[in-house]
Amino acid sequence: MPLSLGDLAREAATESRQMRLPFVTPAGPPGPWRKPARFDRNLIVIGGGSAGLVTAYIAAAVKAKVTLVEGHRLGGDCLNTGCVPSKALIRAARAAQDMRRADRWGLSPATPGIPFAEVMARVRRVIAEIEPHDSAERYEGLGVEVLAGHARLIDPWTVEVALADGETRRLTARAIVLATGAAPVIPPLPGIDSVGPLTSDTLWDAMDGREAPPARLVVLGGGPIGCELSQAFQRLGSAVTQVEMAPRLLVREDEEVSDHVARSLAADGVAVLTGAKALACGTDESGKWIEIEQDGARRRIGFDEIVVATGRAARTAGFGLEELGIPAGRVIETDAFLQTVHPSIHVAGDAAGPYQFTHVAAHQAWFAAVNALFGDLKRFRADYRVIPAVTFTDPEVARVGLNEAEARDRGIACEVTRYGIDDLDRAIAEGAAEGFVKVLTPPGKDRILGATIVGAHAGELLAEFTLAMKHGIGLNRILGTIHPYPTFSEAAKYAAGEWRRAHVNPTLMRLLARFHAWRRG
Repeated sequence: MPLSLGDLAREAATESRQMRLPFVTPAGPPGPWRKPARFDRNLIVIGGGSAGLVTAYIAAAVKAKVTLVEGHRLGGDCLNTGCVPSKALIRAARAAQDMRRADRWGLSPATPGIPFAEVMARVRRVIAEIEPHDSAERYEGLGVEVLAGHARLIDPWTVEVALADGETRRLTARAIVLATGAAPVIPPLPGIDSVGPLTSDTLWDAMDGREAPPARLVVLGGGPIGCELSQAFQRLGSAVTQVEMAPRLLVREDEEVSDHVARSLAADGVAVLTGAKALACGTDESGKWIEIEQDGARRRIGFDEIVVATGRAARTAGFGLEELGIPAGRVIETDAFLQTVHPSIHVAGDAAGPYQFTHVAAHQAWFAAVNALFGDLKRFRADYRVIPAVTFTDPEVARVGLNEAEARDRGIACEVTRYGIDDLDRAIAEGAAEGFVKVLTPPGKDRILGATIVGAHAGELLAEFTLAMKHGIGLNRILGTIHPYPTFSEAAKYAAGEWRRAHVNPTLMRLLARFHAWRRG
């Protein structure tokens, strides 16, 4: 993940405005540990995903002696099993769907041929092309010692590394950052093990080399991962049934957003079952099945493969956390400074929560690295005030800050401004005239509390609102900014214009009408 020293300096200047507190050593659990008089390293980072890589990068950039330990593959879930492969798959699925609906652009619709093995081969090529960004060679060139092996905490300053070649090394460091990531959680569903469940981690190896996608696929879970995979595999030729226990998909979004996504998936052919409780899995003479209960009725659904996308939990086993008394559940417990019960040990990324996004992991890495290296001089609270998130369905769903449901639940008074993307010239020309921009502001003010976008390129459009929230830019300034025509980015300006029109001073308008009437004589 390339970062320049200028980026680091600007981030440091921004975060220096955070609350400054004197360093207070937490009372860690008692143990027979003696702090070394000297250390081999300034910092040891355990885990080579987004959080670990950025932490190590920052440490090396400020000339600390840093070792990065990764037991599997550098780049973590995002590169190898998450963001990168899924987006490559989604792009292929969208191309197939565009062929089916080519008449919206005045072309003849066509049934796409889907050589699934080639689709998966391209996914692998995309990973391989991006892989050098996260390679050991790159980070060693930056000054990071990279060790391939499994790391285990021996005490709050010592790490034992079982290297891939069988050798074992013990290293000491003044500070340690745990960036161990998270793994999919398989629910304790009776019979689930008997049907060979796949997850977002194991799916890719299971699909490699297959000539066709699974004919019948069940996706268990209605969150972002479940929705993305359901739509992609349906478009690539699977008959997909998506099972969600909650009454709607994407329960963290507003209801109208959930409804929009559900309609889009159903239009593609996905059988979306909400309010459906999974009861058991098993096999019989006809193959694999899952039993569900929906609206008081039970039924079995046959399938060839099942993907479980019901959440992720921190990877904690085997790192020595229990022996050091570091509390961990679905995440490793930390304070606001990403510090564990031991002042020398910090956590960043999915293992720390509360958000499991690659960009949040990189964001946390700055706080973990700076607090670990310089915390006895100055510490910074991790800042989660402006967190963007995107679900890469078609259309995309993007949000930053509050949505209507959260504002209502928290008792926060707000105004809602909407702009329909079906009015946007570029969207009409592209055949993508669906969706909306919804912005929340305090009553009578243009300060942005949150923005939700549903539509093509929503993730790209969200960046302007994220920047505005981060730096206190209101809708009036967005309205006063020139946006190139015709682009999707104009949706932000038109949303700001909707807010402006709703806040015109009627008395002033009456006076202006009288003024112009007087000028006409």
